[in-house]
Amino acid sequence: MVETASPRTPRIVPGNRAFQWFAQALRLWKQAPLTFSAMALVVIVLSIALRPVPVAGLVIVHVAVPLLICGFLYAILGADRNDRPRFAHLFAAFLAPLRAQAAVVAAAFVVSLAESVVAWQVAGVNLLVPGGDDVALSAAALILVIVVSALVTVPLAFVPMAVLFDDEPPLHAFVSSWLAFTRNPRPMLALAAYIFALTMLGFVTYGAGFVLAFPWICAAQYAAWKDIFGVGGAGV
Repeated sequence: MVETASPRTPRIVPGNRAFQWFAQALRLWKQAPLTFSAMALVVIVLSIALRPVPVAGLVIVHVAVPLLICGFLYAILGADRNDRPRFAHLFAAFLAPLRAQAAVVAAAFVVSLAESVVAWQVAGVNLLVPGGDDVALSAAALILVIVVSALVTVPLAFVPMAVLFDDEPPLHAFVSSWLAFTRNPRPMLALAAYIFALTMLGFVTYGAGFVLAFPWICAAQYAAWKDIFGVGGAGV
């Protein structure tokens, strides 16, 4: 957890700052590429193998997977502190307070709900139920779903860091993340484009690209959080 005297307030940063976030993300990933890849592989296998399973599949995809993805944030925080990212970081969010876990799951579910609404409207596919697979979508529909997913993700991008690292109340975390987006539309939309490109990489490579996409996206969000919220030094 990152100790703070009071809740952080998002600041305005230059519009071209996103390129620094992407460079920082790559630098952090380079400290332990094999560890990050192994973590991503677990998430990919669980998502693909268990998504069609009734009940348990839904729980894992919409509850466990968002918490597992937060494991990248813990590993990235470790790398930023010159500590070795460990595979065990993948499960670190499960030890967080329940309200923090709930906020993470809620933010991820908002994105999933937006994706499902678009998929249902354009293709009649419900992504929130077992069998509502994105392979049933046409290429154009899938691209639209990913665009919407990226655009909905960025206003919520800093909720995990706020609740997991700063122990902020969930409501404040959602509000501050939204304010960070509205005060920095240009770099945040660039972040959305980055998320879109990496997500597309994952799909066009039949899931293999997510080995890079998951840690790179999380690392860029972490770098953006540090910058916009004025987190000094190595994540402290």
